[in-house]
Amino acid sequence: MTQSMPATFGFRDVDPAEKPRLVRGVFDRVASRYDLMNDLMSVGVHRLWKDAVAARLNPQPGETIIDCAGGTGDMARRFSRLARRAQDRRGGPDARILVLDYNAEMIAAGRTKGGEPEMAWGVGDAQRLPLPDACADAYVISFGIRNVTDIPAALVEARRVLKPGGRFLCLEFSRPVAPAFRQAYDAYSFKVIPAIGEHVAGDRASYQYLVESIRRFPDQETFATMIREAGFQRAGYTNFTGGVAALHHGWAS
Repeated sequence: MTQSMPATFGFRDVDPAEKPRLVRGVFDRVASRYDLMNDLMSVGVHRLWKDAVAARLNPQPGETIIDCAGGTGDMARRFSRLARRAQDRRGGPDARILVLDYNAEMIAAGRTKGGEPEMAWGVGDAQRLPLPDACADAYVISFGIRNVTDIPAALVEARRVLKPGGRFLCLEFSRPVAPAFRQAYDAYSFKVIPAIGEHVAGDRASYQYLVESIRRFPDQETFATMIREAGFQRAGYTNFTGGVAALHHGWAS
């Protein structure tokens, strides 16, 4: 009988059955200050990355868009506003934007912030989406896929729920391209980000995990290959801020 491969939790290898509980604990603790910490850790640059993702997605009236690991709804609100602007220009039915997250505390934090008329909320696992086949025009996951236990399974699920021609977009922290910049970024990540977490959120350990999880995530080319292997066509990526983050994309055939 073969044993399953270990899963990663930061720099630790853990039993795959344990990772969901560990990740859920992290996001239970950070949910109330998640958006504030994103602003502090990135000096607000994450907003520019997210705006670029929303522009690339180009939401249209009548589309169904899945915002997987959508947490507090930060991305979904962007999609909703852009879809409504397109609707004002062209007419057509409302878009439908489904915010799904494995963590109920994150969804609760998003609901507290309020949403847009096009947004719906739900708790769901990226590896087993509670949705039928070929139901969505687009699937977006932002800063979430590295927390999934089985990343290839999540990619296959994304492909399953997309209609033929559907768009897949994944915004994730990645690998800075220039060695000198990578060294400086590593120093900032490991010394500054956990300290911010400790002083602002009272939780150093969760932000230590988040930094470590970024380092364990595949680099841009490796992840692009994983997207192709999940059945997506024309997989590629765009680096943001020298590779600190990358927007990966593909199309369902």
